[in-house]
Amino acid sequence: MTRALVDEAVAAGASIEAACKMIGLNARTLARWKVEGASCGDDHRADPRPSPAHKLTLAERAEIVATCNSAEFRDVSPNQIVPRLADSGVYLASESSFYRVLREEGLLAHRNPARPATHHRPRELVAAAPNEVWTWDITYLRSAVRGAFFYLYLVLDVFSRKIVGWTVEPDESMTTSAALLERTCCGESVRPGCLVLHADNGGPMKGSTMLSTLQRLGVVASFSRPHVSDDNPYSEALFRTLKYRPGYPRRPFASLDAARAWVEGFVRWYNTEHLHSSLRFVTPVDRHERRDPALLAGRHALYQAARRKTPRRWTRGTRNWTPVGPVTLNPHPENIKIASSLL
Repeated sequence: MTRALVDEAVAAGASIEAACKMIGLNARTLARWKVEGASCGDDHRADPRPSPAHKLTLAERAEIVATCNSAEFRDVSPNQIVPRLADSGVYLASESSFYRVLREEGLLAHRNPARPATHHRPRELVAAAPNEVWTWDITYLRSAVRGAFFYLYLVLDVFSRKIVGWTVEPDESMTTSAALLERTCCGESVRPGCLVLHADNGGPMKGSTMLSTLQRLGVVASFSRPHVSDDNPYSEALFRTLKYRPGYPRRPFASLDAARAWVEGFVRWYNTEHLHSSLRFVTPVDRHERRDPALLAGRHALYQAARRKTPRRWTRGTRNWTPVGPVTLNPHPENIKIASSLL
């Protein structure tokens, strides 16, 4: 009878899926019946299962719900409630029955005190000019004492990749962080309300002294998610460049002064000599002081002249020497897809 009704509906113009839905049957089930050669008039679905004779009564279910919502047990999970009831000489149901009843009543959601913390992606930050977005972090430098380290603080301008501030200290502290930020803002003549500073979630980054300094200077704070290093990629990439530099000491630094001297030389090289691949191979200082358009225009003119001189050597256009535009820190996924589609 079931298949006959479906065939009749299909002959009248309905789709198999719509006809099966009307009688509460899955279209795949009907197809399986046909393959198995089931007779046309039989409905081969299993009969509804009878209720177990030992099923919890409505009164017992209500008592379980009332117990779990009581002042004594409302903040306790069933695996704690059942043993406590047993210690009091009370048995209502098994632990699995408690969970099943609470699930069916929609009462298994996390309560506020036990709700796990959620961390959202940091907001997208766009640097269209120097001193609009900075990022900073701290890394370890080995000392001559096993287990003891020097701490390198580095502040990087996202737009130009210039190291705008740094210090090497014997410890990590929010006081040192705040002092470094204040010196750096003064050295770069940063105006209040114009700068966003992105950092990780460590104590030196989020300490009260650091936060009060940010507020006083008019600097907006931005933080990575806990334990997500990808949220602070420019600082992480800079530390990799530093520690993979050919001149980086293989042995620990003999003293704090030795560590500071080496970092000073690295910063000078990185800012003024290093041709940064993400900046069309101009130095961070040239980018920071906006000399890169003229430098890249000179390269473009040179390549155009070379192409005119020997055109047969150029099957396509010359190398791209267009200045790099704004730089985005933590771009949202939808913006990454849009940018990729435009390439």
